[in-house]
Amino acid sequence: MAAQASERLDALFHALADDSRRRMVDQLSQGPASVSELARPLDLAMPSVVKHLAVLERGGLVASEKQGRVRTFRLIPGALAQVEAWAAQRERSWRRRFDRLEAFLARTGSDDADSSR
Repeated sequence: MAAQASERLDALFHALADDSRRRMVDQLSQGPASVSELARPLDLAMPSVVKHLAVLERGGLVASEKQGRVRTFRLIPGALAQVEAWAAQRERSWRRRFDRLEAFLARTGSDDADSSR
Protein backbone atom coordinates (compact mmCIF):
# COMPACT_ATOMS: atom_id res chain seq x y z
CA MET A 1 0.00 0.00 0.00
CA ALA A 2 2.80 2.45 0.87
CA ALA A 3 4.49 1.61 -2.43
CA GLN A 4 1.30 2.50 -4.31
CA ALA A 5 1.03 5.81 -2.48
CA SER A 6 4.66 6.56 -3.29
CA GLU A 7 4.15 5.71 -6.97
CA ARG A 8 1.06 7.92 -7.09
CA LEU A 9 2.99 10.80 -5.51
CA ASP A 10 5.85 10.26 -7.98
CA ALA A 11 3.38 10.42 -10.88
CA LEU A 12 1.84 13.62 -9.51
CA PHE A 13 5.20 15.34 -9.05
CA HIS A 14 6.34 14.17 -12.49
CA ALA A 15 3.17 15.60 -14.01
CA LEU A 16 3.74 18.92 -12.26
CA ALA A 17 7.48 19.06 -13.02
CA ASP A 18 7.00 20.79 -16.36
CA ASP A 19 6.03 24.45 -16.74
CA SER A 20 3.74 23.77 -19.73
CA ARG A 21 1.82 21.16 -17.75
CA ARG A 22 1.51 23.48 -14.74
CA ARG A 23 0.15 26.17 -17.06
CA MET A 24 -2.40 23.67 -18.38
CA VAL A 25 -3.44 22.85 -14.81
CA ASP A 26 -3.77 26.59 -14.10
CA GLN A 27 -5.93 27.00 -17.21
CA LEU A 28 -8.07 23.99 -16.30
CA SER A 29 -8.62 25.41 -12.82
CA GLN A 30 -10.86 27.95 -14.60
CA GLY A 31 -12.95 25.14 -16.12
CA PRO A 32 -12.85 22.39 -18.75
CA ALA A 33 -11.03 23.10 -22.02
CA SER A 34 -10.44 21.40 -25.34
CA VAL A 35 -7.00 20.36 -26.52
CA SER A 36 -6.86 23.30 -28.94
CA GLU A 37 -7.89 25.75 -26.18
CA LEU A 38 -5.12 24.38 -23.97
CA ALA A 39 -2.58 24.55 -26.81
CA ARG A 40 -3.31 28.16 -27.82
CA PRO A 41 -1.41 30.01 -25.04
CA LEU A 42 1.49 27.53 -24.92
CA ASP A 43 3.10 28.02 -28.34
CA LEU A 44 3.57 24.25 -28.65
CA ALA A 45 2.81 21.88 -31.50
CA MET A 46 -0.40 19.90 -31.05
CA PRO A 47 1.43 16.54 -30.67
CA SER A 48 3.47 18.01 -27.79
CA VAL A 49 0.32 19.28 -26.09
CA VAL A 50 -1.30 15.85 -26.44
CA LYS A 51 1.77 14.21 -24.86
CA HIS A 52 1.71 16.66 -21.95
CA LEU A 53 -1.98 16.00 -21.41
CA ALA A 54 -1.31 12.25 -21.37
CA VAL A 55 1.24 12.79 -18.57
CA LEU A 56 -1.30 14.84 -16.61
CA GLU A 57 -3.88 12.09 -17.14
CA ARG A 58 -1.47 9.35 -15.99
CA GLY A 59 -0.67 11.48 -12.97
CA GLY A 60 -4.34 11.50 -12.05
CA LEU A 61 -4.68 15.27 -12.34
CA VAL A 62 -7.01 15.47 -15.33
CA ALA A 63 -9.69 13.43 -17.04
CA SER A 64 -10.87 13.72 -20.60
CA GLU A 65 -14.06 13.14 -22.49
CA LYS A 66 -14.48 12.96 -26.23
CA GLN A 67 -17.60 14.27 -27.91
CA GLY A 68 -17.44 13.94 -31.66
CA ARG A 69 -14.06 15.22 -32.77
CA VAL A 70 -13.44 17.35 -29.69
CA ARG A 71 -11.62 16.03 -26.63
CA THR A 72 -12.26 18.10 -23.51
CA PHE A 73 -10.11 17.96 -20.38
CA ARG A 74 -11.06 18.85 -16.82
CA LEU A 75 -9.25 18.80 -13.49
CA ILE A 76 -10.08 15.93 -11.18
CA PRO A 77 -11.38 17.38 -7.90
CA GLY A 78 -9.03 16.69 -5.01
CA ALA A 79 -6.23 15.46 -7.27
CA LEU A 80 -3.67 17.64 -5.53
CA ALA A 81 -4.72 16.53 -2.03
CA GLN A 82 -1.92 13.96 -1.83
CA VAL A 83 0.69 16.57 -2.80
CA GLU A 84 -0.76 18.98 -0.25
CA ALA A 85 -0.70 16.31 2.49
CA TRP A 86 2.90 15.38 1.67
CA ALA A 87 3.98 19.05 1.74
CA ALA A 88 2.13 19.67 5.01
CA GLN A 89 3.84 16.69 6.61
CA ARG A 90 7.26 17.99 5.52
CA GLU A 91 6.39 21.45 6.84
CA ARG A 92 5.37 20.07 10.25
CA SER A 93 8.61 18.10 10.45
CA TRP A 94 10.75 21.14 9.61
CA ARG A 95 8.82 23.36 12.03
CA ARG A 96 9.50 20.88 14.86
CA ARG A 97 13.20 20.86 13.98
CA PHE A 98 13.39 24.65 13.89
CA ASP A 99 11.48 24.87 17.18
CA ARG A 100 13.99 22.50 18.80
CA LEU A 101 16.89 24.50 17.34
CA GLU A 102 15.36 27.74 18.59
CA ALA A 103 14.90 26.28 22.08
CA PHE A 104 18.49 24.99 22.08
CA LEU A 105 19.85 28.36 21.00
CA ALA A 106 17.76 30.12 23.63
CA ARG A 107 19.19 27.82 26.32
CA THR A 108 22.78 28.07 25.17
CA GLY A 109 22.79 31.61 23.75
CA SER A 110 23.30 33.37 27.07
CA ASP A 111 26.16 31.01 27.97
CA ASP A 112 27.94 31.84 24.69
CA ALA A 113 27.49 35.57 25.24
CA ASP A 114 28.92 35.35 28.78
CA SER A 115 31.92 33.26 27.73
CA SER A 116 32.92 35.65 24.93
CA ARG A 117 33.40 38.56 27.34
